[in-house]
Amino acid sequence: MRTRTKAAIGIGAAVVVVGGVAVIFGPGWYADRAEDAAADEPSLSASAAPADTADSAGTWTVSDGSYAGYRLDEVLQGEDVTVTGRTEDVTGQVTIAGSEVTEASIEVKVATIATDSDNRDGYFRDNAVEAEKFPTATFELTEPAALAEGATEVELVGDLTVHGETKSVTVDAEVGGDGASALQVVGSVPVTFADFGIEAPNLGFVKVEDTGTVEFSLELTKS
Repeated sequence: MRTRTKAAIGIGAAVVVVGGVAVIFGPGWYADRAEDAAADEPSLSASAAPADTADSAGTWTVSDGSYAGYRLDEVLQGEDVTVTGRTEDVTGQVTIAGSEVTEASIEVKVATIATDSDNRDGYFRDNAVEAEKFPTATFELTEPAALAEGATEVELVGDLTVHGETKSVTVDAEVGGDGASALQVVGSVPVTFADFGIEAPNLGFVKVEDTGTVEFSLELTKS
């Protein structure tokens, strides 16, 4: 209860900061500004599936150009606002054997996740996710994931750990690339903040939705 209270206060304080601006200039202005700042959803840079899953066998390492973060919605006096936070501080490895992803371990440094607002980021880092105490978010694959020949879609079942809380999730992902020297994996998974000990605030004029999305784009190179 104490952790959830701290998280609520932290996120709430950030909302008060941006909310004050919105009251002065109007909710429509704030909504337009936030929507403009929100990043596009992750997508494959090349939509083609790997030419041959057999060529993809081996261990792949997360490389430059990768990112991970979150997407959430706020409602400000009836105006819907989408907020995205991103970081390129992502590491990990993925192993493919035959036509399956057999192992995957991804780590994200949450203190480096950033939005368009320094104030929001500070409260997210220090209060909501308590980055000093819980510096990383991780995903560990717990079940083999089949890679269908000629298809980009894949379901990744594993354990997502955020704010010291671990939950089993199913990630809707896509895989693209030549399959021999380069792969890209993009995906997202819906989350409920309370499941990870974070309570979304409701301050009346601003309400943060109880759910959001963890999303990522991984550029993989063969080890």
